[in-house]
Formats: sequence, C-alpha cells, structure tokens
Amino acid sequence: MDLSENRMNSGSIDMKAKLAYTGIRVKDLDESVKFYTELLGMKETGRSDVEASRGQTVQLVSENGGPTLELNYYGKGSKFYTEYSIGEALDHIAFQVEDLNKLKAEAGKAGCPVVLEMKSGNSQWAYIQDPNGSWLEVFS
Repeated sequence: MDLSENRMNSGSIDMKAKLAYTGIRVKDLDESVKFYTELLGMKETGRSDVEASRGQTVQLVSENGGPTLELNYYGKGSKFYTEYSIGEALDHIAFQVEDLNKLKAEAGKAGCPVVLEMKSGNSQWAYIQDPNGSWLEVFS
C-alpha cells in the first residue's frame, strides 16, 4: 500500500471513515437468525434480497444505536457462492465515508482498486480489498 510515511506518522489521514457494521457469511440464514436473536437476544432490524449478488442479508443489533451485525447468505445461483468452510465466515467490514468517489480514487492510487460497485435506487456502494484480501464495503 502506498501511504506516505508522514501521513501515517502524523496520526492524521485525509479520509475519515466510520465503521458502520460487520458482515459475516452464514451457511443457513434462518438458523443463524434464530441463534443470534434467541440465544444472544439481538433484534432483527432489516432483511433484504440483494439482486446484484443474488444473496440475502439480515441486519441485527444488540442495543439501540449499537453496532450492526449483518448476516449474508449466498445461494448456489450467486457468483459469490462457495461451499461453506469454517473460519472463512468474515464476508466484509463496512465503512461510511464522507466522499465515496474520493475514497475510490485514493484506494486505486494505494494499489487497492475497486473490485465491485453496486447501486440500488439512490444508494451506491463499492468494495475494495485490503492488503490481506479482505473485502471492505465503502459507502457515503
């Protein structure tokens, strides 16, 4: 990653991002929702089909205003489907940014180009990979 040393050492990075939620991949959406809601007491705050990934998501929170856990399920018709393997459940981490286009440009300059862009209605988001290959969702 090509981040200048003076930006890293100064403790200040030009782009500020807020960790918005963590998305984990699940092999059985209904079973996972039941586990997180009944055993851990989380509350379901949203559920949707994501046409672009041919997947489904469920958003859960443990307290009002608290961090969100997003459960992601990709069926056999999705290009993201693979046989579920224990230990590979992290799907992505999401960050809310002030300027999505600026972040995408900066990521490209740093050697982390956009790997997927999605739009739905007025919403737009993108995925970049960190240096370890983990997917980061960024949106504004």
